[in-house]
Amino acid sequence: MQEIGHWINGKMVAGTSGRFSDVYNPATGEIQARVALATVEELNAAVAAAAKAQLVWGATNPQRRARVMMKFGDLINQHMDELAELVSREHGKTLPDGRGDVQRGLEVIEVCMGGPAMLKGEYTDSAGPGIDLYSMRQPLGVVAGITPFNFPAMIPLWKMGPALTAGNAMILKPSERCPSTSMRLAELAQEAGLPDGVLQVVNGDKEVVDAILDNETVQAVGFVGSTPIAQYIYGRAANNGKRAQCFGGAKNHMIIMPDADLDKAADALVGAGFGAAGERCMAISVAVPVGKETADRLIEKLIPKIEALKVGPYTGGDDVDFGPVITEAAMNRIKGLITSGADQGAKLVIDGRDLSIQGYENGYYVGPTLFDDVTPEMDIYKEEIFGPVLSTVRAGSYEEALNLVIDNPYGNGTAIFTADGDTARDFASRVNVGMVGINFPIPVPLSYYTFGGWKKSAFGDLNQYGPDAFRFYTKTKTVTARWFSGIKDGAALNFKALD
Repeated sequence: MQEIGHWINGKMVAGTSGRFSDVYNPATGEIQARVALATVEELNAAVAAAAKAQLVWGATNPQRRARVMMKFGDLINQHMDELAELVSREHGKTLPDGRGDVQRGLEVIEVCMGGPAMLKGEYTDSAGPGIDLYSMRQPLGVVAGITPFNFPAMIPLWKMGPALTAGNAMILKPSERCPSTSMRLAELAQEAGLPDGVLQVVNGDKEVVDAILDNETVQAVGFVGSTPIAQYIYGRAANNGKRAQCFGGAKNHMIIMPDADLDKAADALVGAGFGAAGERCMAISVAVPVGKETADRLIEKLIPKIEALKVGPYTGGDDVDFGPVITEAAMNRIKGLITSGADQGAKLVIDGRDLSIQGYENGYYVGPTLFDDVTPEMDIYKEEIFGPVLSTVRAGSYEEALNLVIDNPYGNGTAIFTADGDTARDFASRVNVGMVGINFPIPVPLSYYTFGGWKKSAFGDLNQYGPDAFRFYTKTKTVTARWFSGIKDGAALNFKALD
């Protein structure tokens, strides 16, 4: 059986702890590899090597660092199909979805090719008599990225691209459930010209995460995962004097107004609710139709579209719409929440609990599930299901629908479908959510903007990728300079106001 170690100083190395985590094929339920779980000593050694490599990398011309990103992006394009299959084999996504995972990460690398423009400081000539004032952005040193299972390519690229372009060294700790994509990306980065040691991939569990948070050399930590873990990492990082940007869970609502195009709204809900088996932090898991007629018509349109979805392994053909969920535990949890929804009074319109696929009976499959008449008191509304389950919460008015979103503890993404510009503008202005879609179901900003939620979906004040990422991965130094000419004046003992 394949054993996956770590990427240390530009090469694959075996783990020394003797501890391993099984890597499953979600489509079959079979163990396909084992990944080594690093010790604290291994992590600290990787950090020390990264700190040494960073001194040279951080002093490298920003344009030369950008050229490495150019080559890296080219290699990702060349190996797109290979990377997509790595994603699909360990996560269970369809191959087109796997390619999308890689592509959205690649787009951040493309922005990093212009990184030198992001790293420019500011300059004021003659801020005072003979005084110039200027600022410069400098790398932090060694930073860390702790990334989730649901985007094995995209989120590691979101972390490593800006961090490395800014001149840092990075310790990447990918999910132990999907480690292979990060290992392959590290190989390609080295082939692109990244010096040995600047990117270290250390696989592990909570022991490694805590070691990252407690290591004094690590200056910043970026995390994506569940809200409880995001809050834990943010708090421990802050207590240790580190910067942290930690992104957590979501409960994304889509409001459907009576004037919306219901065919387009239904198509959007199916794609946003069931793509990647619902294992997206930007998935739409709650539909909020306004008015009884809107709700009735929407459900009528959703049923045949959902019933037509094909679930299967990524090898099952181009017509497979989504695959299994990540683990047996995730499958059982999702099925348990479906049962609780029915028991608590929601109308189970389409039940995906009993899905079985011939030849893949041991895979972790949950069929597409649709609820109607869900209320905010129910568990299926309060919890992030992270599965192919769409809940319909009926609202009597626009204000009721808007307040539903405002009152929810999560604030990652939201959307509204309407033909009325005034309603759309009001929604975008008033809703307390970080990313808003108008007639657009998954409002993930393009890579030259920035990604981040509000409320319990994010901890920290700077977002992922775009300009915020370069602010996060650099520190600003401001210099006040004066050059004397002629005879030096005597000492000034008091502050002097500038003329």
